[in-house]
Amino acid sequence: MQIEIAQNGVNKRLDNFITEAFFDEYKIQTGDDLTRSIAQKNITEGLVLVNKKMQKPSYKLKMNDIVDFEIKKTEELTIKPKNIPLDIVFEDDDLIVLNKQKGLIVHPTSKMEEDNLVSALLFHNKKLSDIGGIIRQGIVHRLDKNTSGLMLIAKNNEAHKKLQKDIQDKVTVRKYLAVCYGTINDDFGTINKPLVHYLNKTVKMNVADIGQMAVTHYKVLERFNGATFLELKLETGRTHQIRCHLSSINHPLVGDDLYGAKGFQKGIFKTLKTQGQVLMSYYLSFTHPTTGEIMEFILDDKNYHPDLIKTLNLLRSIS
Repeated sequence: MQIEIAQNGVNKRLDNFITEAFFDEYKIQTGDDLTRSIAQKNITEGLVLVNKKMQKPSYKLKMNDIVDFEIKKTEELTIKPKNIPLDIVFEDDDLIVLNKQKGLIVHPTSKMEEDNLVSALLFHNKKLSDIGGIIRQGIVHRLDKNTSGLMLIAKNNEAHKKLQKDIQDKVTVRKYLAVCYGTINDDFGTINKPLVHYLNKTVKMNVADIGQMAVTHYKVLERFNGATFLELKLETGRTHQIRCHLSSINHPLVGDDLYGAKGFQKGIFKTLKTQGQVLMSYYLSFTHPTTGEIMEFILDDKNYHPDLIKTLNLLRSIS
């Protein structure tokens, strides 16, 4: 992979730049997170070149430097079918729409091979797309481990390519429901802030001037004493985008300790126990890859995750 350094990369350390710029691609190709220490190891092993020459991890990048990164694939993780219950909303020869439960990681990582969505899908259906690699079979887009709701799964490579392109072209519409701390006064709004990965944290994201473009649109559905019920629409699909964006405007999601929720857990919120962030993918609209039909799926309030129902009931009882 190759990147030419623009103004926003000038004077950045090579190891820091590699960690941020190649994180997602490294994850896709290896299944692992690209930490700063891994980036440094790759640099010292000659897998990273600047203008076709080896440099130290501390090298400060200059305008128009050409950075090449040869990503070495690690040994594929073992993945086996496992009988884990799935809530299938729709299925045909090309795709599956399911309501993912909280607590289930989407695909195995170097730290976790058991109890993942791909293993569950392989038990349910032996044929899935594999263009994303063995451990990401069928996965068109991801949800965080503790985010529940609608997900789109591809059963063959042709369907996968078309569905993924529609996401990239913003044809597919994904909407979420969430409860955040504090009162958001504007009825509608957009958070447009680039995101990067923390250098010393392999998962957590951070807002930064140089990063991947990330745009989240929100609409206030209901206001409470100390919290707001939101509908959120993704324009981009970065890791932890909604969670990081809301935290960046001082409205972290209820239950999201990774992004600052602990500081808001006072009064009535001390009694509220949830399985991570109160965030649910509730709306999905896309073009069927074979028929061209517009497919639309909505989870109504009867199918909301118990954490969302519990949170709304508590807030409504005190408002």
